[in-house]
Amino acid sequence: MMKIYFLGTGTSQGIPVIGSNHSVCLSDNLKDKRLRVSVWIHTEDTSIVIDCGPDFRQQMLACKCKKIDAILFTHEHADHTAGIDDIRPFNFKQGKIPIYAHSRVLENLKNRFNYVFVTENRYPGAPSVDAKEVVNNVPFKIGDIKVIPINAYHANLQVFGYRMDNFAYLTDVKTIEPEEIEKIKRVEVLVINALREEPHHSHFSLQDALDFVALVQPKKTYLTHISHLLGFHDLVEKKLPKNVFLAYDNLQISI
Repeated sequence: MMKIYFLGTGTSQGIPVIGSNHSVCLSDNLKDKRLRVSVWIHTEDTSIVIDCGPDFRQQMLACKCKKIDAILFTHEHADHTAGIDDIRPFNFKQGKIPIYAHSRVLENLKNRFNYVFVTENRYPGAPSVDAKEVVNNVPFKIGDIKVIPINAYHANLQVFGYRMDNFAYLTDVKTIEPEEIEKIKRVEVLVINALREEPHHSHFSLQDALDFVALVQPKKTYLTHISHLLGFHDLVEKKLPKNVFLAYDNLQISI
């Protein structure tokens, strides 16, 4: 059995947005409070996190994760990578943590977090990673989980989604080629971004996401990377088609 824990389901600013008086940001409903987008996938033997944003420490405490076998990165934007320093407690217990990403993303991380990657004169308490390049059309295995990269685009920026068995996770997607869509057709569970109702230059709108669901035909879909502009969780979910749901922070599902 594979378990999925939604660590965060919000967009780059999170919800509530700092200083905002928007009604969704003022909501008392816990499902309207969203940390930056990330997900934890685990089986009895293997534990994988996709993306490691600025809320990573808070998310790990909430889900009570005790071990990480790998971190997969979708792309280099800060809301997906800025928490890398907080992997240190896992380093102290486990040693180096394998991280998987496009070569461009690995170079970006090396430039921004140089102290993590240096081999000489390392600060003894610095995070420690084993960097592994993800190449499109080249599946790889982490423990008992086979991972298939899914190539997509966030405006003009390449991003990776990932399929693991009957689960597929894509975020920050605006366009995806037909041959990549074939890799995820008819999965049991699809997770896809849906920023807001209005069109956006680099993210799926709600209608974009629903059109994509109709194309892929998963058994169930969970929408993530949600802005406060999409509206109140409970009201939006009532309008969604059968078997399409809004994800929310700390939601847990099993496949």
